[in-house]
Amino acid sequence: MKYRTFGSLDWKPSALGFGAMRLPVIDDDHSKINEPEATRMIRYAIDHGVNYVDTAYVYHKDTCEAFLGRALQDGYREKVKLATKLPSWLIKSKEDLDTYFNEHLKRLQTDHIDFYLLHALREQHWNTLKEYDVLDWAQSLLDEGKISYLGFSFHDTFDLFKEIVDCHEWTFCQIQYNYMDEEYQAGTKGLHYAAQKGLGVVIMEPIRGGQLASPPQHIRDIFNTAPQTRSPAEWALQWVWNHPEVSLVLSGMSTMEQVVENVASADRSRPNMLTAEELEVISRVRDAYRDACPIPCTDCRYCQPCPEGVRIPLIIELYNDAKMFNALDESRRVYKMIKEEQRADRCIECGECEEKCPQSIEIRSWLKKAHELLKSEDM
Repeated sequence: MKYRTFGSLDWKPSALGFGAMRLPVIDDDHSKINEPEATRMIRYAIDHGVNYVDTAYVYHKDTCEAFLGRALQDGYREKVKLATKLPSWLIKSKEDLDTYFNEHLKRLQTDHIDFYLLHALREQHWNTLKEYDVLDWAQSLLDEGKISYLGFSFHDTFDLFKEIVDCHEWTFCQIQYNYMDEEYQAGTKGLHYAAQKGLGVVIMEPIRGGQLASPPQHIRDIFNTAPQTRSPAEWALQWVWNHPEVSLVLSGMSTMEQVVENVASADRSRPNMLTAEELEVISRVRDAYRDACPIPCTDCRYCQPCPEGVRIPLIIELYNDAKMFNALDESRRVYKMIKEEQRADRCIECGECEEKCPQSIEIRSWLKKAHELLKSEDM
């Protein structure tokens, strides 16, 4: 296993962290973790040098923390740094902060959290947490030794990311980053900004939720022109590891095969490893994916707010992902989570969005196609 730097900390994280969000389950029920297999996977990773395990209050329908409390018995808890996250969108009062934190400790069967994150910060969640003095509350936990380091995970614009980084002396942050998402959310600018500020930067979704692991044939053909043979998943991981600002890369692994492959990939990784020729291959792959994107949306959000409340940018993103990455099941799963009054079929075809769209996208027509593709039988 290779080890990297973690901001200004005198601690070396493994290049690969175990993300416990996509563990094997029974009967396709994400609340029923296949505990024997998942335990075997996590312990294999730790036995092969992984020293960072990441979970959250809500993973696997609120069952993951309790599972990890059991899986990390027999001395494994002492071998890793454990990260979990405050469910920021569930906080409705100051009292909730202590309630959720105490439940973390109980579920995980531990007396402290090594790396504690404010989960999935967006503007609304961040404003709520500030209202409840979350940073003062977290400082008290640091002073008491109940958490060792404080950070946040992020899902919003770079400007908000910069604001949050600058408002506190964080130890680390967690951002989505992969070769398709260089300009998405915090993006490359956020990676560099946080690293320059001395934060450790943890990367999530390096394989874009698995989308980059099983590309269509025309993408595979491009990878096959490279001088180095790698699986599509390893190409994605090595691209992220190539950035020296990256502290560690989380992978949500669902099978032992994935664990073994990713541990081996991590052992081959190092900053600035990819050659100019290899980076050009990934650039061509990126371009090929984008050429296959059916709706040329740049996520500028000029179409928002829709007078009827339709989530236009998200719906377009789900449609594009389904087509580009053969990810129809995942796009349908997320579409089902959108409130009924915000789905594409609530469009009344007023045309206001098309008048504002700088790309001249025929949004009304695409929303109809998106709803027909993304709706499930029980809608």
